Amino acid sequence: MEILSLSEIAKACGGVFSSDCSVNGVCIDTRKITQGCLFICIKGERFDAHDFAQEALDKGAAAVMVHRDIDVSGAYVRVDDTSKALLDLGGYYRSKFNIPLVALTGSVGKTTTKEFTYLVVNSQYNAVKTLGNLNNEIGLPQMLFQLDNSIEAAVIEMGMNHFGEIHRLTTAAKPTLALITNIGVSHIENLGSREGILKSKLEILDGLDKGAPLILNGDNDLLSTVKNDDYKIIFYGIDNDCDFKAVNIAEKNGSTEFDVEYYSNSQHVIIPTIGVHNVYNALAAFAVGYFLNIPADKCANALSKYVPEGMRQKCVNVNGITSIEDCYNASPDSMRAALKTLADTNGNKKIAVLADMLELGEYAKQAHEAVGEMVVDNNIDYLLTFGADGRFICDKAKSLGMENAYHFDTKKELADKLEEITEKGDAIVFKASRGMKLEEIIKDVYDRWEDK
Repeated sequence: MEILSLSEIAKACGGVFSSDCSVNGVCIDTRKITQGCLFICIKGERFDAHDFAQEALDKGAAAVMVHRDIDVSGAYVRVDDTSKALLDLGGYYRSKFNIPLVALTGSVGKTTTKEFTYLVVNSQYNAVKTLGNLNNEIGLPQMLFQLDNSIEAAVIEMGMNHFGEIHRLTTAAKPTLALITNIGVSHIENLGSREGILKSKLEILDGLDKGAPLILNGDNDLLSTVKNDDYKIIFYGIDNDCDFKAVNIAEKNGSTEFDVEYYSNSQHVIIPTIGVHNVYNALAAFAVGYFLNIPADKCANALSKYVPEGMRQKCVNVNGITSIEDCYNASPDSMRAALKTLADTNGNKKIAVLADMLELGEYAKQAHEAVGEMVVDNNIDYLLTFGADGRFICDKAKSLGMENAYHFDTKKELADKLEEITEKGDAIVFKASRGMKLEEIIKDVYDRWEDK
């Protein structure tokens, strides 16, 4: 981060300051205090960082930002709301840098698309990207503070739960290019309908310069209808007629290759992962590269270096058994993609190990039953489920005639059944929300398979 004065910070946030000083960083966690930083006292549901203001100063913070009267020995700036001021300051700081900034959002796939996009952008520019889950009103400004005079571009992910959140994020980040991966049903309980989700995602335009590219999934039923003469609307896809289209798609040995056809040109691409949804993710990143004037062969080379993060569609071979670990998060849309990937994977038997999709509210039962239908539609051989809502998946599949569908009350019972039915040459997908901790089953059965 470049140095700011406390007086400059106060002005940017509409606050007042006690005495001027220089600030070389921003921090919201006393465990991560650096010498000369500004410690912003965020009040959360279960804690109030105002209680640690003096501790931050004692550890080396140059100043603290507060929104209530506290007794501290050191410099401070007082604002109306520290959470809002954090985002305001992030937006002010971002405006100091005249660099390309790619903002992306979507119901599913945004994090993987971010990773692909970062590889492409970073192949030409010294770039930063959103780390972990720092894609909200607290996390995004922390990423903006990573900018300095050595950074040439940024790839920023934007998440949301309610109307207005993307608006606040994009007006702070001020993107020069925007990307929306798809419109699904994530957070539908807060937004009312998929049309509501589309409206909230399109808030990304509120911070985008007029005439800038807006890159959309042209195969998504709602995104394909978007029209806006104020922006350069670009579509990517596989099935429909799009500006960037993937053709000749083939999977082999855990990799996927395809050709990108765009504006009378063609570029061959190989990505070291499987699943048609990853073709969409890589295709979106390629389109971003085009509009940032990155040569096509350079984009393709960058995409070939993708490495799945954590348990996001990670494909591994364990003693002859193909395992697809996809347990970072889950929604009906990502469940559909995971089951399609399993169906397309070579294997003697196709086995789906599924558990709850969390945070679906009143929509939960209907959503899980829909996944049961997806299992049957993809001709999966075995279904093993766990969790209170996972039972709905199993029951629905059984009601549609699937014989080899089993629900378990414990992870050990599920692992026992999985060990019993799996043989070398089988293919398995593990899919659930992160909170279900399916990695506990994965570790258990991997140890057993290695001993077979």
